[in-house]
Amino acid sequence: MPKDTNIAAQEKFAEGVNSGNFDVFDEVVSPDVVDHDPAPEQGPGPQGFKDMFQTMRTAFPDLEVTPEHMTATEDDVALAYTITGTHQGDFIGVAPTGRKITARGVQIGRFEDGRLAERWGSSDQLAILQQIGAEPQAGEQDKGLVDKVRDSLTGQ
Repeated sequence: MPKDTNIAAQEKFAEGVNSGNFDVFDEVVSPDVVDHDPAPEQGPGPQGFKDMFQTMRTAFPDLEVTPEHMTATEDDVALAYTITGTHQGDFIGVAPTGRKITARGVQIGRFEDGRLAERWGSSDQLAILQQIGAEPQAGEQDKGLVDKVRDSLTGQ
């Protein structure tokens, strides 16, 4: 596929995230997508992305993903992005704080026939946790909540 087709699919994915219209994932994500870095408890396929972003939108109703840099080949689209939002719902066991978050992330997607077929990526989850008060800042001593959050992320 031409790289413009893959860029358009990536942009449509981002529009779905930003608008909350997760049904577009059915159009731009392969049913057999392989996510090498899924979120905790993220299921397979387009539905896994829908569920994960619904969880994020419940916690951060004004969630927005802003691409900062994108590069593409005939098969791959790589982007650096910034996530912003306001913590207004439960997030991995942390009650709403009303705090605004900003975090950076990187994603590489391999596309087949204009659909995301394989994904590698990471968002700065530690920054999100610190900004909502779930992770102590450097030098803080209270590790109880940190252990609880880590356990929830690892399923322990």
